[in-house]
Amino acid sequence: MKRIIFEGAGTAIITPMREDGSINYEMFDKLLKKQVREKADAVIVAGTTGEASTLTDEEHIELVRHAVKTVRGRLPVIAGAGSNNTAHAVWLSGECEKAGADGLLHVTPYYNKASQKGLFLHFSECAKASKLPVILYNVPSRTGVNILPDTYKKLSEIDNIAAVKEASGNYQQITDIGALCGDDLTVYSGNDDQAADILALGGKGVISVLGNILPEAVHDICISYMKGDAKKSEDLQLKYLPLMKALFLDVNPIPVKQAMRVMGYDAGPCRLPLCDMEQDTAEKMYEVMAGYGLIER
Repeated sequence: MKRIIFEGAGTAIITPMREDGSINYEMFDKLLKKQVREKADAVIVAGTTGEASTLTDEEHIELVRHAVKTVRGRLPVIAGAGSNNTAHAVWLSGECEKAGADGLLHVTPYYNKASQKGLFLHFSECAKASKLPVILYNVPSRTGVNILPDTYKKLSEIDNIAAVKEASGNYQQITDIGALCGDDLTVYSGNDDQAADILALGGKGVISVLGNILPEAVHDICISYMKGDAKKSEDLQLKYLPLMKALFLDVNPIPVKQAMRVMGYDAGPCRLPLCDMEQDTAEKMYEVMAGYGLIER
């Protein structure tokens, strides 16, 4: 059985920006401390929610360094290291390891639309680039390619490929992964609204967007199930489902950064080409947030 990087709620943390588009590292440190204080089980830095696609390499690595320094070992820091250029992903893996990351998140190569053989070769090279455990990230809606169960099986035989963030939404596929890979590949839900379902299928947690706002709530959904209280887990999942959906009224991380701003966090804007929601869409999200007492309306 491979070492499990974390169990519970890993927050895919935002990258707060200043109005001029530069990274607000002071705010980033405050958000990291919130994660520690409010029971997150891991933080994922410079992933999709962290706007990795518009970070420079220098910014990317500095965010990982900052997270490691601020968290001080109190929870795992998992660094996004994916790219659609295998050589770049290999280089970034090594740099994130040097920066002190506890694990790496590798998304399927986007736009290229690699074959299953290509995916296997890509992830194999990424895994060889460091000694850190690797979490594969399967999100076909963004990348245009899906890792198939047989490919997962082959990848699970590589020593440091430890887990997958499954955001395909395909329950049959997730069941097949568990049947084929067993304890050789930990499954995390890549969607907040499916966290309890994935736990019921043998998953070990979720990599969460909602965790930016309510880390403890997402932690409780996962830990309740793991402690044997499936009813509480399911009830919490249903309680927060409208908020989970509201955070995806536009492309992630647009809504969550806008939500955090109205809650008083200096999250700043997204970098172009991402921009704020249209006002009517934002109002729908604010109404949902007000229902949870997060803001006043």
